[in-house]
Amino acid sequence: MRRNRRSQYLFGMTLLAVVLSTAIDAHAQTLPSPSPEPAASPLPSLESEFFKNVLRDQKAIWTSPFHLERDDAKWMIPLSLGSMALITTDRITGDEIAESEALVKASRIVSYGGSTYGVGAVAASFYLVGRTKHNARARETGLLSAEAILDGAIVAHGLKAITQRVRPLDGNDRSEFFDGGSSFPSGHSVETWSLATIIAEEYSDHRAVQVAAYGAATAVSLSRFTGHKHYLSDVLVGSAIGFGIGHYVYHAHHRPVSGSDDQTQITETRWPSIAPLYSRSAHQYGVAVRWSF
Repeated sequence: MRRNRRSQYLFGMTLLAVVLSTAIDAHAQTLPSPSPEPAASPLPSLESEFFKNVLRDQKAIWTSPFHLERDDAKWMIPLSLGSMALITTDRITGDEIAESEALVKASRIVSYGGSTYGVGAVAASFYLVGRTKHNARARETGLLSAEAILDGAIVAHGLKAITQRVRPLDGNDRSEFFDGGSSFPSGHSVETWSLATIIAEEYSDHRAVQVAAYGAATAVSLSRFTGHKHYLSDVLVGSAIGFGIGHYVYHAHHRPVSGSDDQTQITETRWPSIAPLYSRSAHQYGVAVRWSF
């Protein structure tokens, strides 16, 4: 049967995607610490390094299978086996969920949050709030989120072009690989989990933020299955890849700021601060002006 002839390819392509996600995560743990810069030569801003960092990320992502270590087996083996099991049953579960229309409308609404526009709006909001409120953490969250989303989109489209899996509602060839489709992996899952992982890492001291970020990513990912857009294996592999990319981007480019408060301030300001200065006993009066730029 056609499906049997292609079964030998399924494990290889699934393993590739899973290896990418787990290896990225493992490689992030072993990245060498950047050499300290002289005080007179501060690091360039994340804004100026944005596209350079994306190129560096892509190199690290696509070469990550060559950096696997023995400890990675504890993640790679369960994910590989889980992906294989889901691929084997995808057509059955896909056909079962396709018989129900009850969740389709709600799933489409939820999945909007995981679209490129949706995750991009979240990243932009963090960045703009950070710039406006002089909040270094929010500003970095926006920048790293945008970087991770872009990385995830590139990887997802690359794997879609390689695997060409047919989507659940596309006739007799549904669930088949190498047939001109674009189902594997779920792009919404990749981008949403990339964003959620950056937010959760940045606000690791706020459990509620982590729960909300990962909860939203899970809801978006599952909505792609209940909305008849993807199979469960598409969602699982996409989520794993997104988590790995977000984890890598954060640990590769995060810059610690002084202080532990959420409202760590950026020192640059557009306007000077003016305060009255006087000494009644000495009969001295004046104005103190302070401008940090």
